[in-house]
Amino acid sequence: MLIIGIAGGTGCGKTTVVNQIINELPTDEVGVISQDSYYNDLSHLPLAERKKTNFDHPKSIDFTLLEEHLIALKSGQSVQQPVYSFIDCNRTDETVETYARKVMIVEGILIMTNPKIREMLDIKIYVHADSDERLIRRLKRDVNERGWNMNETLDKYQSTLKPMHLQFIEPTKEYADIIIPNNKYNTVAVDIVRTIITEKLV
Repeated sequence: MLIIGIAGGTGCGKTTVVNQIINELPTDEVGVISQDSYYNDLSHLPLAERKKTNFDHPKSIDFTLLEEHLIALKSGQSVQQPVYSFIDCNRTDETVETYARKVMIVEGILIMTNPKIREMLDIKIYVHADSDERLIRRLKRDVNERGWNMNETLDKYQSTLKPMHLQFIEPTKEYADIIIPNNKYNTVAVDIVRTIITEKLV
């Protein structure tokens, strides 16, 4: 099994890169693990308190469960990947059965902040995008898809997202094997990744 980690700041375009890679591989050969599924269970807190949680800090992630799931997948077992609700700011009661594949993509802003997870990644990719572009994408996503209002998102960007990005996420660039500038559709970088994957799977 080949485990590919794809990190980068919020709104950098990780999903686009993930989809570009997936589209180049047979559907039965690739699986995806999302860091967002592994936010800590906050059921003990009311929604108002959950919304105040710093979800851009490594401590917000249940890395222990993520590590257990990656070890299980690597040994050929399937896992029950949690399902997260951005509207409720919490895990749901549902899970999705995730099967071991030849290629497993692990994507999320904080995945390369954890040394144990980093060691498990065969290829580490960092997607870079201009901070203004990332803010615009995050605004659109939080307002249109996650039910936040614009002022909430802007306040969160200034108080949490930007400082956490500078403290935890940006520094993980140094661990990346490949840095993809994603201000536009980057076919060359994705072609290189696809070539590496093909060579390693032979």
